[in-house]
Amino acid sequence: MRKILLVVGILMATLTTQAQEKSQGLKGAWWATAQIGYQQTKQGDVKGTNTTILPLAGCFISPSVTVGAGIGMINIKADNASGTAANTSLIVFEPLVRKYWNVSGNLYFFGQLATPIISGKEKESNTKVTQFGAAMSGGFDFFVSKSVSVEFSYDLANFTATTIAPDGGTKTTVTNFSVAHVATAEAAHVDALGGSGPNLTTPLSFGFKFIF
Repeated sequence: MRKILLVVGILMATLTTQAQEKSQGLKGAWWATAQIGYQQTKQGDVKGTNTTILPLAGCFISPSVTVGAGIGMINIKADNASGTAANTSLIVFEPLVRKYWNVSGNLYFFGQLATPIISGKEKESNTKVTQFGAAMSGGFDFFVSKSVSVEFSYDLANFTATTIAPDGGTKTTVTNFSVAHVATAEAAHVDALGGSGPNLTTPLSFGFKFIF
């Protein structure tokens, strides 16, 4: 009888623990990922390169909601036969919040709101660049295991206000709003940053996320 009660007690404790873990989901778990991109355009002796490195990390504050932030850099450079025509270094700070909904099994749909802040300078002409934005995106996150997931997202709506202030010149402000549309570089960006055709925000994202 005692053995039976002991077995029942262990079974009940196991089921209770599993139920608690299931109800809490990922609450309290931390995650880390990164956005890394490289683009090169070349026409004759003119070559433009764009490099983006943006590590992101965050924490699940509830079973289905996570908050996080990214801190990284964007480098936009243009070279010609005479040397470096433009070299822009930008710092990126991007806080975000994301909500998950389970689709089936390990597949989840999520909605995300991010507010990236980009600031830096084009060194050759001493031109300051500042951008404030808000991006609403949606996507899918597939959890391969408890520690790794694969995610795909796309900007549903994007707003940016970019200020370009050349040293001793006229300040230019470019305001852009787009819905479900791949962003293109404004002429003011191309002229001020050396003709390398930069996109300061990326509408499409795909990568791995690590949970711990």
